[in-house]
Amino acid sequence: MARGHRSQIKRERNAVKDTRPSAKLSYARVSVQKACFVLDAIRGKDIETALAIVTYNPRYASSLVKKLLESAIANAENNNGMKRENLYVAECYANKGPTMKRIRPRAQGRAYRIEKRMSHITVVLDEK
Repeated sequence: MARGHRSQIKRERNAVKDTRPSAKLSYARVSVQKACFVLDAIRGKDIETALAIVTYNPRYASSLVKKLLESAIANAENNNGMKRENLYVAECYANKGPTMKRIRPRAQGRAYRIEKRMSHITVVLDEK
């Protein structure tokens, strides 16, 4: 059964803070599926290798992930005092954001829907 009252459960869950450095990009104009191609390539790699991968990857999402990775590295160095050479990509994931719905006129008065998808991309680093 339950451990206690709902507010007590929430208090316990929120008391545990993740101290690993991270960076988050909300409302990125790229679909989750396309962002995950780039994120899968850098997951678990050290940051020098990850930066090299996203620098030379031709996908549009790689430019977004590169800026996000550099931001997470800066957070680790400035806020957490971590050494750059010890960092690696512990977690990286893309969650679904809102979808913009647009209409495309088609033949004989019909209309097709175009869905312009967005995502929330998160990169979490850690020390070896």
